[in-house]
Amino acid sequence: MVQINMQEREISLKVVYYGPALSGKTTNLQQIHSLIEAGTRGEMLTLDTADDRTLYFDFLPVHFDIHNGFSVKIKLFTVPGQVMHKSTRKVVLSGADAVVFVVDSQASSTTANSYSWRDMESNLTANSIDADAIPKVIQLNKRDLPEAQPLEEYEAIWPGIQRIPAVANTGEGVIETFRASLHGLYGSLNDEHRFGERFGLDEAQFVKSVLREFPRSNR
Repeated sequence: MVQINMQEREISLKVVYYGPALSGKTTNLQQIHSLIEAGTRGEMLTLDTADDRTLYFDFLPVHFDIHNGFSVKIKLFTVPGQVMHKSTRKVVLSGADAVVFVVDSQASSTTANSYSWRDMESNLTANSIDADAIPKVIQLNKRDLPEAQPLEEYEAIWPGIQRIPAVANTGEGVIETFRASLHGLYGSLNDEHRFGERFGLDEAQFVKSVLREFPRSNR
């Protein structure tokens, strides 16, 4: 969970991109990485396999200065989507502060999406994370494909959770999804740690301070 290091004056946050194999998790991180200022972004570590683009995880540390001399480090991870890597997904999800669930919108992926969601909830619980309380954003990816299901169908599946249409391989919806996760992160931080009061940063300022490191996006 969130780590506040008073000695180093650093706040560390972890966002995990979850979802079935080849839903677009790695593509999201690649797009985000390409939009961040070169001097701010860390090295992204990726391992491709024949069956899934990410075997373990992508790691992207991003540092942002905030008031009172503190910096915010945001770590972005993906999990391997293949069923066989359940134990790895559990490890990667440990300590998560927010989750982005990447849905493959094709009708043929309905079962895989459902399995991955249940798997995520199970792994959150196994890591002593409240699956209902943790900030979650759903990205409905691959909206450009002919088999993409109508957006309305997802209202019944995930009521009350923000859903963002996307075509991650073109960048559409990627920053919007990340921005939504930042809003969720701030709300959780403020509720649990009086973030605004302690660090003099309201929600709008927090999100703006992060997104200013994305000069190549429309933000």
